[in-house]
Amino acid sequence: MNRIHAALLCSLLPFLSPAQDESPREINAGDFPSLQEAINALPVTGGIVHLPPGNFAISEPLRISTAETRLLGSGPSTHIQNQNEEGLPALLLQSPEIGKDPKAKLWRVELANFRISGSEQSGEGILAVGIQEIFLHGLSVDHNGGHGISLINCYEDPRVADSILTYNKKSGLHIDAGHDIVVNANHFEENWDAVTCVDSFNLCMNGNNLDDHLGNGVVIENTYGSVLSGNMIEECNGTAIILDRDCYGITLSANVIAHDMKGGVDLRDAHGCAVSGNTFTLMHGFGVRVGPESSRIAISANAFSNSYIGKGEIKRPVDHEKAIQRDAGSGIVLEQTSHHTISGNTFSGLEGSAVSADAKTHHLVITGNMVTDIGRRTEGEGKAFDLPENDSILLQNNLAD
Repeated sequence: MNRIHAALLCSLLPFLSPAQDESPREINAGDFPSLQEAINALPVTGGIVHLPPGNFAISEPLRISTAETRLLGSGPSTHIQNQNEEGLPALLLQSPEIGKDPKAKLWRVELANFRISGSEQSGEGILAVGIQEIFLHGLSVDHNGGHGISLINCYEDPRVADSILTYNKKSGLHIDAGHDIVVNANHFEENWDAVTCVDSFNLCMNGNNLDDHLGNGVVIENTYGSVLSGNMIEECNGTAIILDRDCYGITLSANVIAHDMKGGVDLRDAHGCAVSGNTFTLMHGFGVRVGPESSRIAISANAFSNSYIGKGEIKRPVDHEKAIQRDAGSGIVLEQTSHHTISGNTFSGLEGSAVSADAKTHHLVITGNMVTDIGRRTEGEGKAFDLPENDSILLQNNLAD
């Protein structure tokens, strides 16, 4: 937990303790003067709080401090509006003991089927600290001044599913110190970054739709043993996927990575990772970049393409006043890096080379790739493989038109 979050949490303590009886309760929040009073009526053993339809304006966080608790809304008609202008979250989930013990945890808290919105002056939509087996689904989280959802030290099995996170000033979803994480079938649109996952393990991110982000799509740092598959990542102003700070053992597969301005996959500090079976279309900048701090990457069976639709036609104009609208295509860029395999890819309609490497790149195996219609914005005859003269580079059995 960083110092900002620590100071924030301390400023919110102490708060009302839950009821002290022993049996879990089912509570209808409409029977209480406020949502907080309904939540406070839960015993320490938890229960369920039903939220009725309505607009609920709040000026300080709603606090959940019991385990085994479910907060269930009535769909988007249950709308919690955070009017706080001091950067505080709409919902704060944490143990009541966290002031005494920063490692205090709660188990099994679930939020479902309601909307949370804020403003540029508010904080996170949801801030959860030390919640084990947290389950968030069916939520609409939008226009918050911080992250849409921030999970801090929610180590055991966090799950975020079937939710829509939009127009948040920071990440739609931020995960710090999680383990066995599932992020499935969500929509992310026009946040700064869609998803950031740092200092974590075993992220499983599948079947999400990411569109129109002001920054990047997915940023993963100091995380290992993870998979991103079957996601659609389109029109980020930055890069679709970034792996940085000692990432290893991560698979990026079967994603559609389209129309991203800086690039597709940027392996800044990644090792032993696989980039396979992805579609990189209309990439500006690069399709895949492998940087100096990365090694031992397998890049295979991907399609790198422009907007070609057959019969000599392209869907996008060659030139347009808006760069995002013009035809584009980029391949693989290797910078001062080594020990990579590039095989079985198709490169077509690219502005430059299929694979380019600088003089300090070495130990490459580049085999069995198909290259056609490249160098579309290169003066003179473009090179399919723009590589240094180096005995440690094996280039064979490729077919280049």
